Amino acid sequence: MNNDQQPSLQEWRALYGAAREFKELAPWEWMHDCDIFGVKDPENGETGYCCIMGAAGEHYALGLYLGSEGLMGITKIQSGEFLDLKEEAFFLQKCLMASFEDRKYLNKQDIQQIKTLGLKFRGSNAWLLFRNHTPGFVPWYLTWAQARFLTTALLQAIDVSMRFKKDKNLLEHPSRAHYFVRVPIKQGENIVWQDEWLVPLPPKKEDHPVIPVNETILKRLEKAKVHRKGTWEIDFFYVPAPTWEKGEKPYYPFMSLIVDHDSAVIFNFQLEKRDVVLTNFPSKFIEFLEKTKFMPGRILVKRDEVSRILEPLAAKVGIETSLVESLPALEYAQRSMRGFI
Repeated sequence: MNNDQQPSLQEWRALYGAAREFKELAPWEWMHDCDIFGVKDPENGETGYCCIMGAAGEHYALGLYLGSEGLMGITKIQSGEFLDLKEEAFFLQKCLMASFEDRKYLNKQDIQQIKTLGLKFRGSNAWLLFRNHTPGFVPWYLTWAQARFLTTALLQAIDVSMRFKKDKNLLEHPSRAHYFVRVPIKQGENIVWQDEWLVPLPPKKEDHPVIPVNETILKRLEKAKVHRKGTWEIDFFYVPAPTWEKGEKPYYPFMSLIVDHDSAVIFNFQLEKRDVVLTNFPSKFIEFLEKTKFMPGRILVKRDEVSRILEPLAAKVGIETSLVESLPALEYAQRSMRGFI
């Protein structure tokens, strides 16, 4: 079966049914979003980590964070790492979400699906919305496989939350590395669920190839007699401006931004698809230096990803690079750009 295939009517009916049962239980009345537990997908063996939201009375949902990457994203968010730039947390999420919204947050396709199923909802936080959140992409509709896994997770979340209500120590383990996970065991044609304590696999590290510096451009840069001046801050990040291209899943563009450390003046930026920005940045950066005829004596970055891309180039032209915790001038510029974007 095609992994991109839409859920069947039967699969939609099962998903809406599980979500309604979950909402009626209202487990957020005694559970918090830090009470995370896992559910293993019976079909592909992937572990999703459930986060029940709603204790704060704002956003009611079950987030199913996929694999170690999804778990790392939600733990980073909960650690407060993105308090200053909350939209960055949104772009990190790798999860399937069943949320309970006001009608205005649903689109025509969502409403039509509800009508097709003969369901009716009324009031605030009453309308069911299902989305797949993938880093760098606009939240999108579920495939049949995602709908089935989310249905399973909702049903297991009901089971776990009811047990947690009676035993607040249910999800506690002496080792913080272990997570309570519901694991399916096949017995003939049936599935029996059991509890296990599992350690998540290490998240896969993105392999960013070192991009060779174009020697021809470097020679042109030498002839341009570029002067050294000041300290620059450089960072890459997603921009909350959805981009739609025919035949493609809508995505968020990626920006490279160069800002003066002392004045917070924006020197240059590139806005493209993520892979394009990462691949083209070294050559674009050198072209910018050649055009302006000045370069920094030092560059500050706060992400390993940016450091890895810059280091070969910086070494060639003799620019010192430093990895720091924050980039105050760039982050100020980033916040100032929000209104325009």
